[in-house]
Amino acid sequence: MAVIAAFILNAGLNFILGLLVAKLLGPADFGLFALATAGATVANTLLFEWLRLSATRFYSPRVRAEEPWIRQGLDRAYLILTLLLFAAAGLCAIGGVTIEVSAEGRMAITAGAAVAALGMGVFDYHAALARARFDGRLYFGLVAIKNLLALVLMAGAAWFLPQPVWVLVAAGLSQFLAVVVLYRPLADARVPVIRVRLTETWRLFTLYGLPLIAANAAYQVLPFLNRGALAAQAGLAEAGYFALAADVTTRSIGTLGTALDLLLFQIAVRAEEEQGRSAAEAQVSRNVALVVALLLPCAAGFWIVLPAFQALVVPEAYRGPFAAYAGVMIPGFFCLAMMNFALNPIFQIRRRTLPVIAAAGLGLGVNGLGLWLLPRLFGPEGIALAQTAGLAAATAMLALRTLTGAERLHLPWWDLLAAVTGTAAMVLCLVPLRDLDPVQALALCLPLGMLLYAAFVCLFDIAGLRSLVLGRFAKARHVPAE
Repeated sequence: MAVIAAFILNAGLNFILGLLVAKLLGPADFGLFALATAGATVANTLLFEWLRLSATRFYSPRVRAEEPWIRQGLDRAYLILTLLLFAAAGLCAIGGVTIEVSAEGRMAITAGAAVAALGMGVFDYHAALARARFDGRLYFGLVAIKNLLALVLMAGAAWFLPQPVWVLVAAGLSQFLAVVVLYRPLADARVPVIRVRLTETWRLFTLYGLPLIAANAAYQVLPFLNRGALAAQAGLAEAGYFALAADVTTRSIGTLGTALDLLLFQIAVRAEEEQGRSAAEAQVSRNVALVVALLLPCAAGFWIVLPAFQALVVPEAYRGPFAAYAGVMIPGFFCLAMMNFALNPIFQIRRRTLPVIAAAGLGLGVNGLGLWLLPRLFGPEGIALAQTAGLAAATAMLALRTLTGAERLHLPWWDLLAAVTGTAAMVLCLVPLRDLDPVQALALCLPLGMLLYAAFVCLFDIAGLRSLVLGRFAKARHVPAE
């Protein structure tokens, strides 16, 4: 539960921080910041994601004690890549100072993005190690320190030095320094290095992680291309509107999914270690139902309260375009969440990740075709439509691969049908409230939506949620007093 609490804290504070930075920088500078952040995410994915994914798949409390070369291989690979990225950031910074002499130049922004990518990679890796150990207290501490530093450094940079490059540097530093503070409890015991084992582990990480990197990089390239295309066609301010809508929408839909995945995938890995592959796949099947049962009403609920949310929370300079973009993006980001948290884990458990690349390639191709066709018909919103179409196509292909063939995953279809029915009933009841005064709409829609969907969960025990909650209460009630 500490892992879930930590991620909710992280997502909530990132949500607030994103709105604050957007307000302080303004649409144009925030558009440049968002474009650079998308580039930093791509760099982080290409350089570090294969190692983070390998940590979640191959590192565990048992491995920590019995196979120390796994951690040694991860650490050494991270060190090499970190030094290379740091050197690249230094060269870009020197070029920005001596050639462009501007904090807004391309080389300076590239240096800031490299620092942000470096901090991102180092933090995500150590957070993955803490989760793989099932050390909730350490993970919570790491996230809490990172968020405190990010709030101080990023908001301070946006206030005192309102230029995107300094906010990017602050973002990287906040994540890197959080790891420095907790470096000792994050470390493993020192043991002699077995170089043959290092070579074997790097080969294992490469075969497992590189296909996932290619897929994740494609999904990270999507926003980078789309924001770049929008900036080229309609200016940085329009890219800023698009970026804020995308960031808020993906957090609103994906936050809970990511929090669940942090725990559920590690449970599936542990099931494989203890009971074998079939037990792990059965756990993944249950995880799919749980993810759909919780994320589908979140996506639908966000669409319901979108007008009220825009009026009450979104900075005034972004209103109007925010709701237009977000409304189009909701289905796409729901599809992305389904891929990341429901479909991809089965291929990760099987260590067969090539289908993930094929789906990502299809999504990128559909998005590119949409960029060529849709803006002519729908204007700037066509770019958001292209993104949604690409993500939907990738999800459809991966779902087809998962649910057909000799090794198809057997899903709990009754739970999925009940989740869809409950969400549809909730939406039908709440749609008439969308046009109320924003304060009234939020005050009514949030509790009513939760109560309506909770009633369906209690009635049909969707994805075992009712049993899970009742079991937790029963367990708490029977804990003997000390």
